[in-house]
Amino acid sequence: MVVVVAVAVVTVVVVMVVAVQFATRADGNRQRRSTKASTIAEKSRPMSVLPVSTRVLAGVLVASAAVTAGLLVSPSSVVVAVESLAANPVAFGMAVAGLYLVRPLFAWPTTPLAAVVGYGYGIAMGVPFALGGVVVTVTPVFLGVRIAVGDDSDGSTDTQAGEREREHVPESPFAGLFQRTNAVIDRYYEAAGPLRGVTASRLAPVPSDLSTCAAAVSGVSFRTFVLGTLLGELPWTLGAVVVGASAGTVATDGVGELGLVLSVACCLAVLCLLAGPVYRVVRSRQQRSTGSR
Repeated sequence: MVVVVAVAVVTVVVVMVVAVQFATRADGNRQRRSTKASTIAEKSRPMSVLPVSTRVLAGVLVASAAVTAGLLVSPSSVVVAVESLAANPVAFGMAVAGLYLVRPLFAWPTTPLAAVVGYGYGIAMGVPFALGGVVVTVTPVFLGVRIAVGDDSDGSTDTQAGEREREHVPESPFAGLFQRTNAVIDRYYEAAGPLRGVTASRLAPVPSDLSTCAAAVSGVSFRTFVLGTLLGELPWTLGAVVVGASAGTVATDGVGELGLVLSVACCLAVLCLLAGPVYRVVRSRQQRSTGSR
């Protein structure tokens, strides 16, 4: 069973990587046409009421509170209570939907919830249900961070740090850290592209909310964020749903024994997606270094 599921997941990852490559090429032409218009719109954006540093500090405090709440309230203790509702599909669906809605408040991972969905609905219904749940549960985090950093994106995907005028941030260690982090995120999405960048961050075995925050800060459009989330979370969701559907009782360990195989497959997919952008960045730096001599 594990071998069959592993082969299926690897096949999905390969197909997804190819699809992202083609979609990224098509999206690149639209990005270049919209760069100039999006830059003008960004420059004309009115200043926010609160400084960026104040809003980001408030966001950090909220995130810290969510992590603390997640440590105090384990998802296993909550999910086990849902097992008794599995015989009633409607009640079970409402309970799981509620878990997806409150998940950001406790900073729980999304994969264990997909295993719960697989336990109650099986593979055919569980995969689309769990993917929809992932989109729903990461949307408040994305919009909250977007508001916190004061980036009212109009759908543009311009992430070049040199073309975005930011609000004045008082000189402080916290503001400097935020600016450096923001610069790293901008360079990543500038090199990888919005769709490829979101998909790769979702495939990588990193906390879901971390990749969500990075996408929100970069200025990625919400539509691209949702598409990249669906593509990147598909292998993880599929593996967790299959594990949950084959379990005798509801489990909260996510992909279980498939974790190592799935992690390796997704890491290889990330390498395939980012190999081209990394090569172009390295080559560009070498050309600039050679030209300056």
